[in-house]
Amino acid sequence: TLALGLITFAGVAAPKVVNVNKSASSIAWLAKKVTGEHNGTVGISAGALNIDGNKLIGGNFTIDLKTIKALDITDPGYNQKFIGHITSGDFFEVEKFPTATFVITKVAGNQVTGNLTIKGITKSITFPAEIAVKGGKLNAKANITIDRTDFNIKYGSKKFFDSIGDKAIYDDFALTVSLVSE
Repeated sequence: TLALGLITFAGVAAPKVVNVNKSASSIAWLAKKVTGEHNGTVGISAGALNIDGNKLIGGNFTIDLKTIKALDITDPGYNQKFIGHITSGDFFEVEKFPTATFVITKVAGNQVTGNLTIKGITKSITFPAEIAVKGGKLNAKANITIDRTDFNIKYGSKKFFDSIGDKAIYDDFALTVSLVSE
């Protein structure tokens, strides 16, 4: 019976941790205001995902806010000014909080729940994701909507500035996250 137990055990893969491939993974962002919108990218500086067979069961990744870029602003001077503003204390306060993190707390089917930390504030969020694990490699993609005011990013919000009119910036911003394991 010992040999039978070993054979059975050998056929079951143990859960494993795979690193996020930082160059193959990406995050695109989209933020809207009354008079238009801006979009860009931000890099992933680290991450590890826990997989069990062909299922994602946990993990985390770190977003490097120092890499935030605006792709829609072609004028170099205006682009630099815009990035300077969204990395300032009015928005992400990157000097004080250079990274944001996401830690998965639960995966149920295609619903991922986890703790998102921005500016030292952690909130639980849940979103649908497309997750595929083949040959020990994971590919996951999700469109996530985040209310920036949950993270004390109030600049230009109608929630806090009633008379702002057409200068208002919408509270929700969207992230398209694509994670690929190594």
